[in-house]
Amino acid sequence: MTDALRALFCPKSIAVVGASASPGKAGNAMVRSLLGFPGPLHLVNPTAPEIEGRAVARSIGAIGEPVELAVLVVPAEAVPSALEDCGAAGVRAAVVCAGGFAEAVGGRQLQAEVAEVVARHGVRLLGPNTSGFMNPVDQVLANFVPYVTRLEPGPASIVASSGGMNLAISFLASGEGLGLRVGVGLGNSVDVGFAEVLDFLADDDTTKVIGLHLEGVDDGRALFDAIARVAPRTPIVALKVGRADVGEFALSHTGRLLGDYDVTRAALTQAGAVVVDDVGQLVDAMRALVMCRMAPRAEPGIGVVTAQAGPGLFITDVLRSRNVSVPSLADTTVKGLERLLPPLTMLSNPVDTGRPSETFGKVLGLVADDDEVDALVVYALKESDVVNPEVAFRTPGVVGQVPVVFGTSGPREALDLGRRVVAGIGVPQYPTPEQAARAACALVEDSRAQARRAAGVIAASKSVPALPEQRLDEHLSKLLLDALGVVTPARRVCADRAAAHAALGALDAPVVVKVLDPAIAHKEHAGGVKVGIETEAQLDAALDAIDAIASSSSRGYLVETHVEPGVDLLVGGARDLVWGPVVAVGPGGRDAEAHRPSWRLAPLSDLDVAELAADVAVWPVIRAVEALLLAHPSISEIDVNPVRLLSDGAVALDALILRDEEA
Repeated sequence: MTDALRALFCPKSIAVVGASASPGKAGNAMVRSLLGFPGPLHLVNPTAPEIEGRAVARSIGAIGEPVELAVLVVPAEAVPSALEDCGAAGVRAAVVCAGGFAEAVGGRQLQAEVAEVVARHGVRLLGPNTSGFMNPVDQVLANFVPYVTRLEPGPASIVASSGGMNLAISFLASGEGLGLRVGVGLGNSVDVGFAEVLDFLADDDTTKVIGLHLEGVDDGRALFDAIARVAPRTPIVALKVGRADVGEFALSHTGRLLGDYDVTRAALTQAGAVVVDDVGQLVDAMRALVMCRMAPRAEPGIGVVTAQAGPGLFITDVLRSRNVSVPSLADTTVKGLERLLPPLTMLSNPVDTGRPSETFGKVLGLVADDDEVDALVVYALKESDVVNPEVAFRTPGVVGQVPVVFGTSGPREALDLGRRVVAGIGVPQYPTPEQAARAACALVEDSRAQARRAAGVIAASKSVPALPEQRLDEHLSKLLLDALGVVTPARRVCADRAAAHAALGALDAPVVVKVLDPAIAHKEHAGGVKVGIETEAQLDAALDAIDAIASSSSRGYLVETHVEPGVDLLVGGARDLVWGPVVAVGPGGRDAEAHRPSWRLAPLSDLDVAELAADVAVWPVIRAVEALLLAHPSISEIDVNPVRLLSDGAVALDALILRDEEA
């Protein structure tokens, strides 16, 4: 544990500043939440003689002994002076629950004052604008929601942008039997943020899985690096808010912008987190990963064994729709299954056993032993007169050989009992086929993340050319790509009509004629691209049309050889405000704006590049875009669109590179 955050989340002594004797007030609720704290608990109120039967100090300085953590339940305008008192008294960490800071109109200056005070005194601060945190393991329940005292201790830690979401996830996890180590609501994150809490949890032997809820992120690279450091030891599951346009509401909530949803999800995945779509999936994935973890595999395979055909089909459909491999079983495995199962059952993958018999455990062992199977999903309804699957899991060679996820349905009391039994042998249980399948998907994504980390990043070996001083038009952008090994069409830069006619004679017809003007970013939309030019008359008509476009006086023409039809892709790059340089690949040409591309943060591993584009012909273009972004911080955007895939390689038909001041 880092010592500074230990004083925050695992303090030896606590003071509640703003403690109240009035039921219904946050200061009273906070006191009641902390009454079970085993160390010294000091209550601070300038007027109340006692609260909850305890003596009260008039100020934190009057306590007369060291305090590690101060929990401030005072109005926003009183926070800076209260923190000054804490700093003067030697308090090491504080929680500020009040709202009314950067998330509120006129609150940014007040938040700046808070940041200055804690920085000057070296006080580590959680908040402001948070309900607090919960640490049931050490009975530090610094949260003003009274029911936090009912949360069971356990191995799961949650770090949420929102105090409310921290509570929502924690209570759901508790209801699913997943106990809590630490649940943290960051609020406005004036001081303590995601990266530091992750590093703190990485050193905590009690934490076995981490769940993240993210709204806005200030320093994406710090979070990326923290996930990359922590995930090899402790699996991380992440949920990103912002799929729809809720930016204004989010800004009013924590004072931060949400950031790009797709880029953030891609960054979290690339760093090593398992990214999910909703709170239920978050808890289900955490429950799976806290019990079992697959070995690193680029393409792990799942074996499906079901006692009922319909659920098995549903599970297989979910897995394959999520791009998870459900491989065919080896001939030796199938022959072994033939000896164990009755005729007419499905013996491939999924394996449909019919109602579980005494051979069920041996079936599981055979499938688990198949070379292509890295984990099992097992589904069987609760039935009173058949072999209990929980007993079958104890068959030698099943659990422990590969991770097992169990789905079952039946009466609630039977499910609760069975869940406790299988949890004791490291098997997570889920009440629906879909939940079991998605839990297996989480294991797969974690396995892929481990393999991605093992692949590492390959440093670029080519030198990157310098940028010219003038603004980059299409030709100058392509010269940079040429120097990095990207194929572009043969072309001529023409300052006037005479040069354009000379280019028509020098290049193989037909040609493409384009306006060459750095001020025109979307040439085709402006009518500045004419294709299929073969004759002098066609060229003159094309030039007339281009000349009719209103633009700057620096206009020229670009005459290029025509490239045969093919599949078009977009390869792009940008300097994201949160995450830094990022690279994108998606459908190109006129389809580019209708589809979301795939994103990765630069620098890229070879596996990152392969995930962006399956066709190796595109890889040099991806690497060139990456190299330019990394070498030239002034570049804000790169758009190579389309990149045309041909039978003998890829050709970059158009390119645009913008600097910061030009974007």
